[in-house]
Amino acid sequence: MISVERVIVVRRPLAELVAYLADFSHTEEWDPGTVRCVRLDDGPVRPGARWRNTSRFRGRETELHYELAVHEPARLVFVGENRTVRATDDLRFADEGTATRLTYRASLRFKGFARLAEPFLRAEFERLGDAVATRLPLAAGARDA
Repeated sequence: MISVERVIVVRRPLAELVAYLADFSHTEEWDPGTVRCVRLDDGPVRPGARWRNTSRFRGRETELHYELAVHEPARLVFVGENRTVRATDDLRFADEGTATRLTYRASLRFKGFARLAEPFLRAEFERLGDAVATRLPLAAGARDA
């Protein structure tokens, strides 16, 4: 399994940041790997809400179906899956004055033969984590919840 964790301070109140990030379609704005992210159902964003996320990694596009597994006042967990990988994005929030400290952990568990590539992919996922840590505060700060 590959896990990447970043602690990011976002100049936005906790409740607003949680509301913004709970809509996973916003990954188009802050995740440099995301090409498209489309909500697959209607209604309020709550556990069970689903999205189709298309990402580009190493020059190839891949699609994962994500579901919001946990929606709490200071925590969100999204689980995405396709035939080669299961991805979990665990976001934890804490007040930091007028800003919010976000601990973002992305974990990927590859399936079958794809597991053999994990040692070779770790550095690229670390770079992607750095890019998220740079883009997310800018995207979230420029947007209404």
